[in-house]
Amino acid sequence: MGNRGMEDLIPLVNRLQDALSSVGQSCSLYLPQIAVVGGQSAGKSSVLENFVGRDFLPRGSGIVTRRPLILQLLSANTEYGEFFHCKGKKFTDFDEIRKEIEAETRRLTGSNKGISPVPINLRIYSPHVLNLTLVDLPGITKVPVGDQPADIEYQIRDMIMQFICKENCLILAVTPANTDLANSDALKLAKDVDPQGQRTIGVITKLDLMDEGTDARNILENRLLPLRRGYIGVVNRSQKDIDVKKDIKAALLAEKKFFLSHPAYKHMAESMGTPYLQRILNQQLTNHIRDTLPAFRTHLQGQLLDLNKEAEKCKQFSPDDPGQRTKTLLQSVQRLAVDFEKLIEGSGDKVDTVNLSGGARINRIFHEHFPNELVKVCVCVKETQQIKCSLILLYMTGLFTPDMAFEAIVKKQISRLKGPCIQFVDTVSQELISTVYQCINKLSSFPKLQDETERIVTTEIREQESKCKDQIVLLIDIQLAYINTKHEDFIVISPSHVIRKGWLTISNIGIMKGGAKEYWFILSAESLSWFKDDEEKEKKYMLPLDNLKLRDVEKGFRSSKFVFAIFNTELRNVYKDYKCLELACYSQEELDSWKASLLQAGVYPEKVTGNGAPENFTDPQLERQVETIRNLVDSYMSITYKTIKDLMPKTIMHHMINSVKEFISSELLAQLYALGECSALMDESPEQQQHREEVLRKHAALKEALAVIAKFSTSTCTTPLPPPVDSSWIQPSRFSSPPSPTLPRKSVTSGKPVVRGHAPSVPRVHAHTPSPSTDGLQPNRAPPSVPR
Repeated sequence: MGNRGMEDLIPLVNRLQDALSSVGQSCSLYLPQIAVVGGQSAGKSSVLENFVGRDFLPRGSGIVTRRPLILQLLSANTEYGEFFHCKGKKFTDFDEIRKEIEAETRRLTGSNKGISPVPINLRIYSPHVLNLTLVDLPGITKVPVGDQPADIEYQIRDMIMQFICKENCLILAVTPANTDLANSDALKLAKDVDPQGQRTIGVITKLDLMDEGTDARNILENRLLPLRRGYIGVVNRSQKDIDVKKDIKAALLAEKKFFLSHPAYKHMAESMGTPYLQRILNQQLTNHIRDTLPAFRTHLQGQLLDLNKEAEKCKQFSPDDPGQRTKTLLQSVQRLAVDFEKLIEGSGDKVDTVNLSGGARINRIFHEHFPNELVKVCVCVKETQQIKCSLILLYMTGLFTPDMAFEAIVKKQISRLKGPCIQFVDTVSQELISTVYQCINKLSSFPKLQDETERIVTTEIREQESKCKDQIVLLIDIQLAYINTKHEDFIVISPSHVIRKGWLTISNIGIMKGGAKEYWFILSAESLSWFKDDEEKEKKYMLPLDNLKLRDVEKGFRSSKFVFAIFNTELRNVYKDYKCLELACYSQEELDSWKASLLQAGVYPEKVTGNGAPENFTDPQLERQVETIRNLVDSYMSITYKTIKDLMPKTIMHHMINSVKEFISSELLAQLYALGECSALMDESPEQQQHREEVLRKHAALKEALAVIAKFSTSTCTTPLPPPVDSSWIQPSRFSSPPSPTLPRKSVTSGKPVVRGHAPSVPRVHAHTPSPSTDGLQPNRAPPSVPR
């Protein structure tokens, strides 16, 4: 054969696949398979039984094979079978194998001719077989029987396509010699997925049942209706032979005698029969593996490289050695400390581009979530009306002084910071616990150690969380203890403090007095002044804000400006002999901005509604003080916010994160030792024990496979692929409905029209046909299965 190395590789890879499947993994080693395709009663099962030399497949009328059977033949010294669904059980009685196949088929398909695409895996060891992997598929049928669905033809076709459409699957197209080869369903399906014929081998069965005076010589010589890989003829046992239990060895001798004695086949007897077919299939299988060997080796080497580190750890760990247990405990705690620090600092070797690390999430809480919560509190402070109501309450009770009002409001606002700060600690604590869990999960090999470590570290985090909250409450209380109005950033608003500047037009001055004119206005806490221009050198007038109110003015029909008016509540003239001063600007936004600025200066609208102060409370001095105090509160609270925003992350880092980090690296091991159960802590879980054994087994299998491949690469020969032939005589398969979308059918068009059910009237002799004078054959002879 010249392929002894590869024949050794096939069973080794099978063992490797079993080892990987036992741990729930896949090696992705796609060994070539040989799929046996044909119609019902075409002799597929008999061909497989001849390979094994035993009766072991179910038999009967109609559709017997109702689930795919993946049959692995492995050369061995003893003869037995194993099912993948019955691991560890050896079947030495081949009648028991047949019964198990029937029982496993009924388990999924029932007992009334139903089908299922779920395969049955059978491995047969025997000294009488060559290493092959074959797939016996249900026979192609047209008419549903029993409880078969109406679309049974399409279901079987799709099931077959799932196997033969793979590029690494060789197709064994089985066709009886007593039927019309031109209409073979097996060859049509093979042509759909393998139009070049690189993967298709024709098998002609029932040569002994052909009509008297006819033979298949032209077909078997690949002269008539040729295939690229040609045809191999076999003679199976008849139904009578099966009924009388004729031995397969005797049947194989009878087959050999048939070819040697038949005048049409004796010259090619050495290339016919089941033993020759078995050798050819084994050669094709090993050739296919040889072609894919480079990628096969690279894949194995990659898996071995990934497994080396873990396998080395598994070899070093000895569960019965107390010293080894102690060493592993120490290494586990040290690795936990390193992993936790890397997650917090974001300094790991592998950067996760999908999920943020624990440290990154905590950093986001520090600089995004917590400041946002403070902003919500800050917005509340700027609600002037709340301050005004508080001042009114103090005024009504006779306790009003500006200093007292300022301090009372500031302390109230500072007290409101406790809620967001405590919530801030809780959020960081949860994130810290999640980060610790992420590290502790790596101790899952030792369940007791994992549980105790989780309990001890979580308890420490809760203790530090409590200390941190106490410290934060203390910081808030410190802020409440003394209101430092001498702080360098605290802004004391003077009467001359400028609130707003901008251009406005005095629009209600008559034409006789100069008409509407634009001036540069400056609004301060005490007055409203206007100048000739923005150089502020020539002041036109300064209007005190005492007793002033705002009033809306309707926009004129022909005016493009937006107007508001200022008037005196005591009905005095505001400016010269004008009771009100109408001021205009160019946009609604500008108008609203000036109104807000005047409101800040204590100039309120004519009527206050909603949640505002009572309409009859119009003390202008109080309103002015309200605005002043509001600005002072705003200034002081901005200082407090900056302080809190700076101190909170520092406090949490000190009391929680750094403390927990220090605890894990220096105290955790001591507390684990203090439990007095160090040996019990390092008890492995059953899953870990099994995993370690499987890793070592997988590692050894990978090394062994690579060693065999290394030997094979220098000692294996191959057989070249035959040249292409014209296979246009094969008609494409026809179905009344489109095929499955996942299995597209390739369209194959014949060079000349051929009527289904009849052979061509004049057979064609192709380029590869030998000269008639050489073999004495009639080139225009009709197909042997068609009456002439």
